[in-house]
Amino acid sequence: MTDAAAMQGILDRQKAAHLRDGAPTAEQRIDRIDRCIGLLVDHSKAIEDALNTDFGNRSREATQLTDIAGSIGPLKHARDNLRKWMKGEKRKTSPAILGLFGAKAEVVFQPKGVVGVISPWNFPVNLTFAPLAGVLAAGNRAMIKPSEFTPATSELMKVMFGKVFSEEEIAVITGGPEVGQAFSELAFDHMIFTGATSVARHVMRAAATNLVPLTLELGGKSPVIISRSADMALTAARVMNGKTLNAGQICLAPDYVLTPEESVGEFVTQARAAVTRMFPTIKDNPDYTAVVAQRHYDRIMGYIDDARAKGAQIVEIKPDGEDLTQQEHRKIAPTLILNPTDDMKVMQEEIFGPVLPVKTYKTLEEATGYINSHDRPLGLYWFGTDEAEKTRVLETTTSGGVTVNDVIMHVAQEELPFGGVGPSGMGSYHGHDGFKEFSHRKAIYTQLKKDIGPLVAMRPPYGPAIRKMLAGQISR
Repeated sequence: MTDAAAMQGILDRQKAAHLRDGAPTAEQRIDRIDRCIGLLVDHSKAIEDALNTDFGNRSREATQLTDIAGSIGPLKHARDNLRKWMKGEKRKTSPAILGLFGAKAEVVFQPKGVVGVISPWNFPVNLTFAPLAGVLAAGNRAMIKPSEFTPATSELMKVMFGKVFSEEEIAVITGGPEVGQAFSELAFDHMIFTGATSVARHVMRAAATNLVPLTLELGGKSPVIISRSADMALTAARVMNGKTLNAGQICLAPDYVLTPEESVGEFVTQARAAVTRMFPTIKDNPDYTAVVAQRHYDRIMGYIDDARAKGAQIVEIKPDGEDLTQQEHRKIAPTLILNPTDDMKVMQEEIFGPVLPVKTYKTLEEATGYINSHDRPLGLYWFGTDEAEKTRVLETTTSGGVTVNDVIMHVAQEELPFGGVGPSGMGSYHGHDGFKEFSHRKAIYTQLKKDIGPLVAMRPPYGPAIRKMLAGQISR
């Protein structure tokens, strides 16, 4: 545990080092990114072990895919492109005539300084290292506060970074909520928080004291719209893959399905078949991840019990018919909730588990209307082949991002910005957008070395020249 004074001391040293050393060169930024890649490669097995310990059971292949390879990819992308990103942007002058005589307008990208990174428990390695790709590419230093819900992984990351980085470059702060609160009150030059909307409100209030700019990556209830033109077998397979990855403990997991009323039975049939192919068994299957903590297990099971009590039909998909009430870990079978109503908790809160409500609609407008009557989600998913319908969905709904004919995958595109809108977040990162998010975009205008008529006219005493110039500007 680290107290507020110690954290402040680290921040002061990082800020002093930033001022002392100035903006790092491209070579220095690449070196820092390469050190991060090396940590992930060299500690791959240790990361698998730590996450397996923290979750009780965490699929090792899923860890390699999402937390290890899923972190190395963004780091390599930033490393290979940062020289290009670092180049300033030339802009046109206003009025344009000044540019003809030699005036210049440009934008240069300057490191902000020290970035605070608050990472969550669901993908604790990826959601630490992926933001670092942009943070380091932009030339910043970082202080990281990982989640207390994955203590083995958090301590491992502290050891990892300590091996190859000085505290002046990257420091990891571990501890509980009180440490997180003190961390969020520090006067960083920028802060990125990934986690729950409810916690983000506290982070934003704390950051406001020092007017720290924020990137908030939150979540919400990301909907799936299944078109009448969709291939239901393919759709169900991709939806259930997204819903069972990490046992649904993903900010972008499909949170509920909207399917045509005549197709709900087919969706259930195909969802059951898809889960059976992926997970013939669940209880002792190393591919099926457990829920991270007992309180989250109790919360998710509470959603199911509440829905059942209020009249929903519950479809547990347990291919082997296993009894999961007695188990070493906290595994919950993929569960469909049919005929959900808005008074059910499962339709009011982000689920963050392998539970999927399935609503029906008669018309597309009914489906989009339902989405638009709720908070704007982090992701939206549409399945189908009807291009006109796809266009209507994209034009009439607002979400952080969209994947068409799959779920979650837009987050893996380094050339696309990733972020939320409204309650699902603010700001965006990944790739070039991450570089710009963590950079200060400094506007620089260079005036002519000699005066020309229009410049002289703008100084008193005013006369016919400025009146003529203004008359030309004050017009329709």
